[in-house]
Amino acid sequence: MSIKDLEKEGLIRRLPIDKIKVKDSFRLAERDIKTSRGLIKEDPDWAFSIAYNAILQAGRALMFSHGYRPVGKAQHVSVIRFVETSLSHEVSKAVTTFDMMRRKRHRAVYDTAGSISTLEAKNAITRAEELLEKIRTKLKENGFLEK
Repeated sequence: MSIKDLEKEGLIRRLPIDKIKVKDSFRLAERDIKTSRGLIKEDPDWAFSIAYNAILQAGRALMFSHGYRPVGKAQHVSVIRFVETSLSHEVSKAVTTFDMMRRKRHRAVYDTAGSISTLEAKNAITRAEELLEKIRTKLKENGFLEK
């Protein structure tokens, strides 16, 4: 699958590249990962959900840096597929984890309180930090973040 395929499927749409939008989105990701670490003992459900959101925001930053944005009803899925397509082999395990987190987060937010264990939240934060680091590296390489 290529970025052009995602565009043809209507999952993403061209957008003028805006360096500020990239930075702002990545700052949100950094804020969210910090917040998720702080909540882990008090509320693993929210720590997990916020770690997921950190990945989502970092993925959006990556999309914006390529001149795309997600569109349609399943924008979270669009971001996942874009990250997978853009970073391919570098993040295949992280992207799979991101997609599983998306489903689990949905249940924790909308269906069942207390469904995330502290260990699951810790693992989610670790995976989020790993993916954020890979995206940070790409954004630095491409001049969107300071080195």
